[in-house]
Amino acid sequence: MHIPDGYLGPLTSGLTYAVMLPIWAGASRIVRKTLEARQVPLLAIGAAFSFVIMMFNVPIPTGTTGHAVGAVLVAILLGPWAACIALTVALVVQALLFGDGGITAIGANCFNMAFVEVFVGYYLYKLISGSSPVTSARRVIAAGIAGYVAINIAALSAAIMFGIQPLLHKTSGGESLYCPYGLNVSIPAMLGEHVLVFGWIEMVVTALVVKYLQKQDPDLLGKQEGAVE
Repeated sequence: MHIPDGYLGPLTSGLTYAVMLPIWAGASRIVRKTLEARQVPLLAIGAAFSFVIMMFNVPIPTGTTGHAVGAVLVAILLGPWAACIALTVALVVQALLFGDGGITAIGANCFNMAFVEVFVGYYLYKLISGSSPVTSARRVIAAGIAGYVAINIAALSAAIMFGIQPLLHKTSGGESLYCPYGLNVSIPAMLGEHVLVFGWIEMVVTALVVKYLQKQDPDLLGKQEGAVE
């Protein structure tokens, strides 16, 4: 799902940076106010977890690659704003040190995975789990569904970014200057792999970790019940 350099035009790249800057600023303020001292190591662990799980890029026959993200799990444990920071750190390190995702596309990649996926997944989890006890099976189901849906929404967002490039930036001969594939190609390519493969991986990983924490440290799952969201 990482967008490399050269696939997005300056309009899309600049707009996503402009959108993310106030989100990053707001997230930093909220995290400073709400994150407890004992949760700070968890923020680092969450960033490291997402970093590692996203490094397992699997090639897909459509010509793209896919991977799990872990965004919803981090959001469940720390809240969406802290998860936004954690995912951003992971994505920036990947882009700067490993070339996984372009530097010009950091704003776009953070928008898709550190914002869209995090917030869609977190609030869907909250909606499905409702007021059920932290140790209930409903929480596990909610976590799995939220992980599956959120990663697919993020993939759709990335697909739209790819697909609109031929409409925004063309040469005088009508050829695309950046991503050459329109929405009719980008959406099936991106969504197909995540709907059929990586969404299920995200679902299983998220649900299993929540199930494990219910037995080992249920207080960790309950930390966000009264947190500022």
